[in-house]
Amino acid sequence: MQPVPRQDQPIPVAISAHHVHLTEAAVEALFGAGHSLRVLQPLSQPGFFAAEETVSVIGARGRLERVRVVGPCRTANQIEVSRTEAIQLGIDAPLRLSGDLAGTPEVTLSGPAGTLRTTGLIVARRHLHLTPTDAQRLGVAAGGEIEVALETPRGTVLRHVALRIDDGVVLELHLDTDEANAAGLRGTGEGVLQRCDCAAHVRAAAGQEDQAKCLAT
Repeated sequence: MQPVPRQDQPIPVAISAHHVHLTEAAVEALFGAGHSLRVLQPLSQPGFFAAEETVSVIGARGRLERVRVVGPCRTANQIEVSRTEAIQLGIDAPLRLSGDLAGTPEVTLSGPAGTLRTTGLIVARRHLHLTPTDAQRLGVAAGGEIEVALETPRGTVLRHVALRIDDGVVLELHLDTDEANAAGLRGTGEGVLQRCDCAAHVRAAAGQEDQAKCLAT
Protein backbone atom coordinates (compact mmCIF):
# COMPACT_ATOMS: atom_id res chain seq x y z
CA MET A 1 0.00 0.00 0.00
CA GLN A 2 1.37 3.40 -1.01
CA PRO A 3 1.87 6.07 1.68
CA VAL A 4 -0.60 8.94 1.65
CA PRO A 5 1.12 12.22 0.69
CA ARG A 6 1.08 15.04 3.24
CA GLN A 7 -0.40 18.07 1.49
CA ASP A 8 0.28 20.47 4.38
CA GLN A 9 4.08 20.35 4.13
CA PRO A 10 5.55 23.29 2.12
CA ILE A 11 8.43 22.54 -0.26
CA PRO A 12 10.94 25.20 -1.38
CA VAL A 13 11.10 25.80 -5.14
CA ALA A 14 14.15 26.74 -7.22
CA ILE A 15 14.55 27.63 -10.90
CA SER A 16 17.45 25.86 -12.60
CA ALA A 17 18.82 27.88 -15.51
CA HIS A 18 20.89 26.38 -18.33
CA HIS A 19 24.29 25.10 -17.21
CA VAL A 20 26.96 22.52 -17.98
CA HIS A 21 28.79 19.86 -15.99
CA LEU A 22 32.28 19.02 -17.28
CA THR A 23 34.91 16.33 -16.88
CA GLU A 24 38.43 17.32 -15.84
CA ALA A 25 39.62 16.63 -19.40
CA ALA A 26 36.91 18.93 -20.80
CA VAL A 27 37.88 21.71 -18.39
CA GLU A 28 41.47 21.55 -19.62
CA ALA A 29 40.40 21.42 -23.28
CA LEU A 30 38.20 24.50 -22.89
CA PHE A 31 40.19 26.57 -20.37
CA GLY A 32 43.78 25.36 -20.71
CA ALA A 33 46.11 22.67 -19.41
CA GLY A 34 46.13 22.39 -15.63
CA HIS A 35 43.09 24.62 -15.21
CA SER A 36 40.78 23.97 -12.25
CA LEU A 37 37.28 25.34 -11.81
CA ARG A 38 37.06 28.41 -9.57
CA VAL A 39 34.16 28.76 -7.14
CA LEU A 40 31.89 31.72 -7.85
CA GLN A 41 29.08 30.81 -5.47
CA PRO A 42 28.01 27.71 -3.52
CA LEU A 43 24.64 26.26 -4.55
CA SER A 44 21.85 25.19 -2.23
CA GLN A 45 22.64 21.50 -2.75
CA PRO A 46 25.67 20.62 -0.58
CA GLY A 47 28.95 20.14 -2.44
CA PHE A 48 27.84 21.87 -5.66
CA PHE A 49 28.92 25.33 -6.80
CA ALA A 50 28.49 27.77 -9.66
CA ALA A 51 31.93 28.23 -11.19
CA GLU A 52 33.40 31.47 -12.49
CA GLU A 53 33.88 29.78 -15.87
CA THR A 54 31.32 29.95 -18.68
CA VAL A 55 31.18 28.39 -22.15
CA SER A 56 29.29 28.83 -25.39
CA VAL A 57 27.01 25.96 -26.44
CA ILE A 58 26.79 25.66 -30.23
CA GLY A 59 24.15 23.67 -32.10
CA ALA A 60 23.05 23.16 -35.69
CA ARG A 61 21.04 26.39 -35.86
CA GLY A 62 22.17 28.60 -33.03
CA ARG A 63 24.24 29.09 -29.92
CA LEU A 64 23.88 29.96 -26.24
CA GLU A 65 26.46 32.34 -24.79
CA ARG A 66 27.91 32.53 -21.28
CA VAL A 67 26.47 29.26 -20.06
CA ARG A 68 27.62 28.71 -16.48
CA VAL A 69 29.75 25.70 -15.52
CA VAL A 70 28.61 23.89 -12.37
CA GLY A 71 31.18 22.06 -10.26
CA PRO A 72 32.70 19.84 -9.14
CA CYS A 73 33.84 17.93 -12.22
CA ARG A 74 31.99 14.77 -13.24
CA THR A 75 32.85 11.59 -15.11
CA ALA A 76 30.77 12.67 -18.14
CA ASN A 77 29.88 15.99 -19.75
CA GLN A 78 26.27 17.08 -19.31
CA ILE A 79 24.61 20.14 -20.84
CA GLU A 80 21.20 21.11 -19.42
CA VAL A 81 18.94 23.45 -21.39
CA SER A 82 15.23 24.23 -21.58
CA ARG A 83 13.06 22.99 -24.45
CA THR A 84 12.94 26.53 -25.84
CA GLU A 85 16.75 26.69 -25.86
CA ALA A 86 17.02 23.26 -27.50
CA ILE A 87 14.83 24.59 -30.32
CA GLN A 88 17.10 27.64 -30.54
CA LEU A 89 20.08 25.30 -30.91
CA GLY A 90 18.25 23.27 -33.57
CA ILE A 91 18.58 20.01 -31.63
CA ASP A 92 15.91 17.61 -30.36
CA ALA A 93 17.20 17.15 -26.82
CA PRO A 94 15.68 14.29 -24.80
CA LEU A 95 13.88 14.79 -21.49
CA ARG A 96 16.11 13.05 -18.94
CA LEU A 97 17.13 12.95 -15.31
CA SER A 98 20.66 14.10 -14.56
CA GLY A 99 23.18 11.37 -15.33
CA ASP A 100 20.96 9.51 -17.83
CA LEU A 101 23.03 10.37 -20.89
CA ALA A 102 22.89 7.28 -23.13
CA GLY A 103 22.17 8.26 -26.74
CA THR A 104 22.12 12.01 -26.07
CA PRO A 105 22.90 14.36 -28.97
CA GLU A 106 26.15 16.18 -29.56
CA VAL A 107 26.91 19.89 -29.26
CA THR A 108 30.06 21.95 -29.55
CA LEU A 109 31.34 23.68 -26.42
CA SER A 110 33.59 26.70 -26.85
CA GLY A 111 35.85 28.18 -24.20
CA PRO A 112 38.77 30.62 -24.14
CA ALA A 113 41.35 27.87 -24.80
CA GLY A 114 39.55 25.74 -27.38
CA THR A 115 36.44 23.88 -28.50
CA LEU A 116 35.09 20.45 -27.70
CA ARG A 117 32.55 18.24 -29.44
CA THR A 118 30.61 16.20 -26.89
CA THR A 119 27.40 14.29 -26.25
CA GLY A 120 25.31 15.00 -23.15
CA LEU A 121 22.65 17.55 -24.17
CA ILE A 122 19.41 17.07 -22.19
CA VAL A 123 16.29 18.87 -21.07
CA ALA A 124 16.24 18.07 -17.36
CA ARG A 125 13.12 16.44 -15.93
CA ARG A 126 11.52 18.34 -13.10
CA HIS A 127 12.43 16.67 -9.85
CA LEU A 128 12.32 16.91 -6.09
CA HIS A 129 15.48 16.52 -4.01
CA LEU A 130 14.76 15.03 -0.58
CA THR A 131 16.31 12.88 2.11
CA PRO A 132 14.81 9.57 3.33
CA THR A 133 13.56 11.50 6.38
CA ASP A 134 11.88 14.07 4.12
CA ALA A 135 10.26 11.27 2.11
CA GLN A 136 8.82 9.71 5.26
CA ARG A 137 7.56 13.08 6.50
CA LEU A 138 5.96 13.93 3.15
CA GLY A 139 4.47 10.46 2.77
CA VAL A 140 6.17 9.57 -0.53
CA ALA A 141 8.15 6.51 -1.57
CA ALA A 142 11.37 6.05 -3.54
CA GLY A 143 11.29 5.14 -7.21
CA GLY A 144 8.05 6.89 -8.08
CA GLU A 145 6.63 10.18 -9.26
CA ILE A 146 4.38 12.71 -7.58
CA GLU A 147 2.17 15.66 -8.45
CA VAL A 148 2.84 19.01 -6.84
CA ALA A 149 0.74 22.15 -6.60
CA LEU A 150 2.48 25.52 -6.77
CA GLU A 151 1.27 28.46 -4.70
CA THR A 152 1.08 30.94 -7.57
CA PRO A 153 -1.72 33.12 -9.00
CA ARG A 154 -1.98 30.57 -11.84
CA GLY A 155 -2.53 27.70 -9.41
CA THR A 156 -0.24 25.41 -11.38
CA VAL A 157 -0.23 21.64 -10.85
CA LEU A 158 2.79 19.72 -12.16
CA ARG A 159 2.60 16.01 -12.86
CA HIS A 160 5.43 13.47 -13.29
CA VAL A 161 7.76 15.05 -10.74
CA ALA A 162 10.63 12.60 -10.21
CA LEU A 163 11.85 11.84 -6.70
CA ARG A 164 15.60 12.05 -6.08
CA ILE A 165 16.03 10.64 -2.58
CA ASP A 166 19.51 10.77 -1.08
CA ASP A 167 21.20 11.45 2.23
CA GLY A 168 22.66 14.92 2.69
CA VAL A 169 20.56 16.80 0.12
CA VAL A 170 18.43 19.88 0.76
CA LEU A 171 14.65 19.60 0.25
CA GLU A 172 14.02 21.50 -2.98
CA LEU A 173 11.85 21.25 -6.10
CA HIS A 174 13.85 22.00 -9.27
CA LEU A 175 12.10 23.44 -12.34
CA ASP A 176 13.65 24.73 -15.55
CA THR A 177 13.03 28.21 -16.93
CA ASP A 178 10.24 27.12 -19.29
CA GLU A 179 8.32 25.52 -16.42
CA ALA A 180 8.90 28.52 -14.17
CA ASN A 181 7.69 30.96 -16.83
CA ALA A 182 4.57 28.89 -17.48
CA ALA A 183 3.75 28.97 -13.75
CA GLY A 184 4.49 32.68 -13.43
CA LEU A 185 7.46 32.14 -11.11
CA ARG A 186 10.42 34.44 -10.66
CA GLY A 187 13.67 33.81 -8.86
CA THR A 188 14.61 35.96 -5.88
CA GLY A 189 18.19 36.43 -7.05
CA GLU A 190 20.56 35.83 -9.93
CA GLY A 191 22.51 32.78 -10.95
CA VAL A 192 22.21 29.23 -12.17
CA LEU A 193 19.90 28.12 -9.31
CA GLN A 194 17.46 30.72 -7.98
CA ARG A 195 15.10 30.24 -5.05
CA CYS A 196 11.52 31.40 -5.66
CA ASP A 197 9.28 33.33 -3.32
CA CYS A 198 6.86 30.45 -3.57
CA ALA A 199 6.18 27.04 -2.02
CA ALA A 200 4.97 23.76 -3.49
CA HIS A 201 2.87 21.03 -1.88
CA VAL A 202 2.66 17.34 -2.71
CA ARG A 203 -0.74 16.77 -4.29
CA ALA A 204 -0.63 13.05 -5.09
CA ALA A 205 1.66 10.13 -5.66
CA ALA A 206 1.66 8.42 -9.05
CA GLY A 207 -1.48 6.31 -9.32
CA GLN A 208 -3.40 8.37 -6.76
CA GLU A 209 -4.30 11.30 -9.02
CA ASP A 210 -7.98 10.42 -9.28
CA GLN A 211 -8.34 10.37 -5.49
CA ALA A 212 -6.50 13.64 -4.79
CA LYS A 213 -8.19 16.96 -4.11
CA CYS A 214 -6.75 20.13 -5.62
CA LEU A 215 -5.12 22.49 -3.18
CA ALA A 216 -6.38 26.03 -2.89
CA THR A 217 -3.68 28.34 -4.16
